[in-house]
Amino acid sequence: MTEADIEHLLFLYALQNAVKHESPPKTGTVIGALLGRHPEFRGNARDIGQIASKVVAEVTGMSASERRTRLEELAPELLAELGEEHEHTHELQPLEAAENGVVMRFAPNPSGPLHLGHARASILNDYYLRRYGGRYILRVEDTDPRRVDPAAYEMVLEDVEWLGLGITDIVYQSDRLDIYYDWCRKLIEIGGAYVCTCEPERFRELKLQERECPCRDRGIEENLELWQKMLDGEFYEGGATVRVKTDLSHPDPAMRDYSAMRIVNSPIHPRVEATVFPLMNFSVAVDDHLLGITHVIRGKDHIANTQRQHYIFGYFGWRPPMYYHYGRMSISGVVLSTSAMREGIRNGTYTGWDDIHLGTLRAIARRGIESEAVRNAMIDIGMGETDISFSWENLYARNREIVDPKANRYFFVPDPVEVSIEGAPRREAHALLHPGDPGRGVRTLISDGRVFLPRRDLEGQCMVRLKDLYNVRIEREGEKLRVSYAGDSLDEARKAKAPIIQWVPVDANLPCTLLRQEGDLEGFCEPSVANEVGRVVQFERVGFARIDSVKAGRVNAYFAHR
Repeated sequence: MTEADIEHLLFLYALQNAVKHESPPKTGTVIGALLGRHPEFRGNARDIGQIASKVVAEVTGMSASERRTRLEELAPELLAELGEEHEHTHELQPLEAAENGVVMRFAPNPSGPLHLGHARASILNDYYLRRYGGRYILRVEDTDPRRVDPAAYEMVLEDVEWLGLGITDIVYQSDRLDIYYDWCRKLIEIGGAYVCTCEPERFRELKLQERECPCRDRGIEENLELWQKMLDGEFYEGGATVRVKTDLSHPDPAMRDYSAMRIVNSPIHPRVEATVFPLMNFSVAVDDHLLGITHVIRGKDHIANTQRQHYIFGYFGWRPPMYYHYGRMSISGVVLSTSAMREGIRNGTYTGWDDIHLGTLRAIARRGIESEAVRNAMIDIGMGETDISFSWENLYARNREIVDPKANRYFFVPDPVEVSIEGAPRREAHALLHPGDPGRGVRTLISDGRVFLPRRDLEGQCMVRLKDLYNVRIEREGEKLRVSYAGDSLDEARKAKAPIIQWVPVDANLPCTLLRQEGDLEGFCEPSVANEVGRVVQFERVGFARIDSVKAGRVNAYFAHR
């Protein structure tokens, strides 16, 4: 794609942003829209800034009516999105002091791929980036070698791309160890930290008694010497720790002289040669300041961490970001624990990180849930402080809005029974690929009277209508099943309140496994389903499913929802 193409896209997104907010577009928001829809440009984010500034200036000079007219002429689909957005999403609470743009951050640990719990924080941050413009930093917090999975670095980037986050910068904390070492030394120099060589259990006892350890009164020079010895490898794991001086009488013992730097000899970090690593609260406080983070959105389980980080900001005289803490979100029905997932994959309980019993984003995607549905569901939840349970039904409803208009319809017969319909004529059925879009065409099914029907629909004695074909009567004589042709009249079927059921010809079908969380369904589907690999279809009377693969003449599909 040429520079002119990029400029054209930026122009369209600038128009869309201006029409949406009825105000001049913001450069950061326009760049975020481009990078969110075209992640392949993320490596050129800084170069794009100059082009975006030029485009924003051009759109700013246009009248409101001219902006709308140009957008309708050049990209009516972007104008239509605004109507859909107005209909399906709601505005979240404004952020304080955000009018001139924001600098947000999403900070996962590379211990495994991202899951639904990560989605909330990442999407809320992205929402405000799009709303106010600015920068969005992906900060990979990898300073605990015991929680780093080397393969997760790539998985996290893939998941971020799938979510469509408008990331403008990527930072790896393991690349910044010298920065943390420098600020740790400075904190010691101003008397805000000390090196503790107490046995960990002894320090814990003193802390619980609100008493200071003997190391707390060491002079600055002695602390600096011990700090250098830590860096020189003269201490082993557990032998020395840098602690931040706090209030020893604080009601929460975890707040009292918490650790800032510690030694980790094993395992070896996959990216750096080091044994001294910062703990989360120290590295986060330093990075939030140096990277210019303006607003932090995270769960209220981090409230204590926010208080710990305030000590660092206070010692250095830094202005802290604006903090927003949302309530806990419990997610049932899937496994979210990274350690449990990894063990399950290792012992064969799960097929991989995208196993449908897991709550990873890649498992959600494999089932046919679109990233935009996840986004809309998380914005629906918002960042209220009340604890909630995640609603799968809301996610499914949001996904249905997206996939229903584009999912082709097909027949899948679970738990099939082969029947010969007495007196049935040879007949062609022409079923619409999509009932709301006749122009999409039809699929043709030919029946010679031998069909597969769902076992559950053959119980009792009744009339049923084979969809798009004809009526049949089902009768049971003891254990014997009799199925006979009952005419073509749809009106007669309606009068009889006959259920309309799916079917497939005996001589034209494909074996199909529908993988579900509650257990797999075996059956047969239409042969043309094989052309839908990678796409979501609707199996009529069954639900939406993503066609995952076709191997050795068998379709494997993942159930999404009804």
